[in-house]
Amino acid sequence: MYQRANNYLGNYLRRFGEQRDAVVCQGRWGQGRSTRCCRRQKSSRASCLVSLLLLTLTAHPVLAQEKSPAPLKGIDADVARMLSQPQPPAPPAKRAITISDAVSIFLQQNFQLVAARYDIDTADAEKLTARLRPNPQLSVGSAGLPLNFSGNLVNQQTFTYGISQTVELGGKRRKRIDAADANSDVARAQFQMVLWQLTNDLKKKFYAVLLADSLLKLAKENQQTFEETIKHTSELYQLGEISGLDLKRLEVEKFKFDTDVANSERDYELAVRDLRVTLGGDYRAMDIEVVGTTDYQPYQFSFAELRDKALAARPDLKAAQLSERAATSSIRLQDAQRIPDVTLGAGVNQVPQGTSNYNFGVGITLPVSDRNQGERAKALIERQKAQNQQQLITNLVLSDVDKALVAFEIQKRRVELYRTGVLAKVNDIQNLTEFSLKAGESSTLDLLDAIRTRRETLASFYQTLFDYQASLLDLELATATPLQK
Repeated sequence: MYQRANNYLGNYLRRFGEQRDAVVCQGRWGQGRSTRCCRRQKSSRASCLVSLLLLTLTAHPVLAQEKSPAPLKGIDADVARMLSQPQPPAPPAKRAITISDAVSIFLQQNFQLVAARYDIDTADAEKLTARLRPNPQLSVGSAGLPLNFSGNLVNQQTFTYGISQTVELGGKRRKRIDAADANSDVARAQFQMVLWQLTNDLKKKFYAVLLADSLLKLAKENQQTFEETIKHTSELYQLGEISGLDLKRLEVEKFKFDTDVANSERDYELAVRDLRVTLGGDYRAMDIEVVGTTDYQPYQFSFAELRDKALAARPDLKAAQLSERAATSSIRLQDAQRIPDVTLGAGVNQVPQGTSNYNFGVGITLPVSDRNQGERAKALIERQKAQNQQQLITNLVLSDVDKALVAFEIQKRRVELYRTGVLAKVNDIQNLTEFSLKAGESSTLDLLDAIRTRRETLASFYQTLFDYQASLLDLELATATPLQK
């Protein structure tokens, strides 16, 4: 590369010198001046040789700089440093879930459900304990040791080896198993009650995210429409067709629309995070995005039909009924505890220098004072309590169904009021006002009022759809029966 650079510079300077000599020595110069021309030509060639030598000496450092550039400084160095550093991985994409997906995830990893299942495991462990029989008892003893510890101590003693077994009478084991099974059924019914309540709450939070998303989209749409209005108004102000007061009013009003967008974004993000923590699992990994709508679907229910479904399916009513059954099983068990158990024993008496013999025995507790009166009284009270609780929950079930049905019918009428045409009317009013403003037939304040009316009407409509879905979920909670198709 160094040799090519020298050749290139030499050829270039040689051509430059020849052209310069030709220009200096051409045409108009006389014969007397030819000597000076030749001298000037020789001087020029000498200067070219000197220049060539200087360029040859400086060519190598220049090429060396091309081979190993100096370190970059300033912004270029920062950019190069950023490009050389490893880039962080892209954030994972949000997982789109429907309401059925949310319920499925919730049933698998919600921590409250996991905690509630432990009560079932505890009840099953009680069933294992109820099936166990009393353990046998082994005894080893000695007798005949003299007080003065004199003589042959071993020969003077009698060693006793015995084993005994307690035999439960009155069917205690069977009744204990029945009581444990009844308590296990109560635990499962209570778990079903918790499951149904938490699932219903999850669905409400899912619809709350959909509501917040609808309000956020509406706020952004209003913001965009208002920005276009301000742009058009600014053009009219520059043309002198409107006063600056109207433009300032719109600019101040734009702050309200921007604030509405910010508030809607806050409500949406909080609703999503509330749903994430309800789903359970690792909160940091639950980056989700809901997919669904709150479209209106009319339903028709009768109180008698819903009442029968509730009385047959409500898990809290089932738990109350099972609690009464468990109390009855506990009464039978405590009655059996009045019967004393029998202890059978047998053993061997070993005499080192005598005759060894066997021994047998029977033991029984005499129920003179303690006949299990307190536990029997507690079991009777528990049954009365369970019966009273069953009647109370029955009234609550009927009341819940009645109230939920009334609220559902009212929310249904509210939705149908919006579906009579008011939504189309507010859209037409805003569109016509925009057209009139561009035609110069209405003011910006008229358009501002039309935008406000449409925003408030649509926001109320979205809230009404959410209230309708919430009332339907309340009706499902009251009846413990899925009602959505």
